[in-house]
Amino acid sequence: MNAPNKSGWKPAMTPDNGASAGTGTLTGNRALMLEEPLLFEIGHAETTGVDLELVEAELPNRLGGMERKGSIGLVGLTEPETVRHYTRLSRQNYGIDLGFFPLGSCTMKHNPRLNEKVARMPGFADVHPMAPASTAQGALQVVYELGDWLKKLTGMPAVAMSPKAGAHGELCGILAIRAALTARGDAREVVLCPESAHGTNPATAAFAGYRVEDIPATPEGRVDVDALKARLGPDVAAVMITNPNTCGLFERDFKVIADAVHEAGGFVYCDGANFNAIVGKVRPGDLGVDAMHINLHKTFSTPHGGGGPGSGPVVLSEALAAYAPLPFVRKTGDLYELVEEEDAAAAETSFGRMTAFHGQMGMFTRALTYMLSHGADGLKQVSEDAVLNANYILRSLEDLLHAPYADSGPCMHEALFGDKDFGNGLTTLDLAKALIDEGYHPMTVYFPLVVHGAMLVEPTETESKATIDQFISAFRSVAQRALDGDESMKHAPYYAPRRRLDETQAARKPVLAWEGDRET
Repeated sequence: MNAPNKSGWKPAMTPDNGASAGTGTLTGNRALMLEEPLLFEIGHAETTGVDLELVEAELPNRLGGMERKGSIGLVGLTEPETVRHYTRLSRQNYGIDLGFFPLGSCTMKHNPRLNEKVARMPGFADVHPMAPASTAQGALQVVYELGDWLKKLTGMPAVAMSPKAGAHGELCGILAIRAALTARGDAREVVLCPESAHGTNPATAAFAGYRVEDIPATPEGRVDVDALKARLGPDVAAVMITNPNTCGLFERDFKVIADAVHEAGGFVYCDGANFNAIVGKVRPGDLGVDAMHINLHKTFSTPHGGGGPGSGPVVLSEALAAYAPLPFVRKTGDLYELVEEEDAAAAETSFGRMTAFHGQMGMFTRALTYMLSHGADGLKQVSEDAVLNANYILRSLEDLLHAPYADSGPCMHEALFGDKDFGNGLTTLDLAKALIDEGYHPMTVYFPLVVHGAMLVEPTETESKATIDQFISAFRSVAQRALDGDESMKHAPYYAPRRRLDETQAARKPVLAWEGDRET
């Protein structure tokens, strides 16, 4: 077996777990892909990588009693050691600049470098959130014009720009709905969430204090309209629907659902995480949506990951516009102003603030650059190409893998498969790990929950046919092995920098810090 380093991790080797040559101690190095130890295993706390002059004078203590009581044990490294450490780690990472990210429902598209250039421009990259409005007119104009684009693309009259990401945007929409119900003295307490909705929807509703009830899906993967209508009543505050849904299908009865919810006195929340599939093709406002968050970091570039960056503006219907959060940007003549709580008229109906400051300037500049680069016709083509790519994957794999909704019509931005007929107890996780050995980041697995062993693949519009063909070839290869019951898949990946983790223990007993020769 592979010898672990001090941190306890085992480097990956060949499928037979043998050394490639010789009989000496295994280093974990494979050709020019070098095994990289922890910083604490490279340097020592007793050394430093820089020379600092000793200060003889007594300086005033401004730490307010928060000064260190002893050494914090940080290691000292030379510049070459530091540069090599992080460069080697970066070579073990996978990113959108290295290859295809087939994550379903995540829209990991290529991020145009033009967007990055604009986001780094002086005045955008270094703008301070407390700068006087008179000194930040360009930044405020970006926020205003981006919001105007979002309103036009969705057919909605109002937008809240401050939510930081998707789930934050969901909360914004639900709080606006709660404020509207409170204003009319209506104490409804139930939010309905279809099985085909995003998993954050019920969590958001529960966080806002609502009781969540499920609505089943039909055999073709869409909302059961009859079941939803039967549950509507005076206690239902809202219905949260993802459209296109997480089965990769467009909810064709959305307008019928929205009309029924409104007739019952409730509101319609649409999860807009999958907006990339319909932008320029469908305006959610025309379907009866009251609130919908838009993931700028999905639909309008800057693929998310590792917790950020994100931005989740929320478009609102006329019925909810007055309850939008503060602050917001208002244009008066040629001037732009940030309306805060001090504006009594604006604060009278608003449910309050979502964040201390307004939003994500870096995301705003990237998204507006993306929109202006494409134009309305280009954004329409974006959605068309994304849907075309997803359907190409679906039809290229449905003869081999279980595709539960292949007969429900064309999919939208993502193709959904299941683990039916896998041999020898193999699972979706085994297939995903084996796909790593083929050089691909795995697709989204075990989601949505309505499909056993789900595999959700979203190619986006930025992948070429050649790239998708290569992915399909690799996917078919590992899928066939799974159907044949290839035992070796249970131990994949073999060629990644690390072997398979015990994911249960990793989640419940993570190693978070280094203390001497042991981790805690």
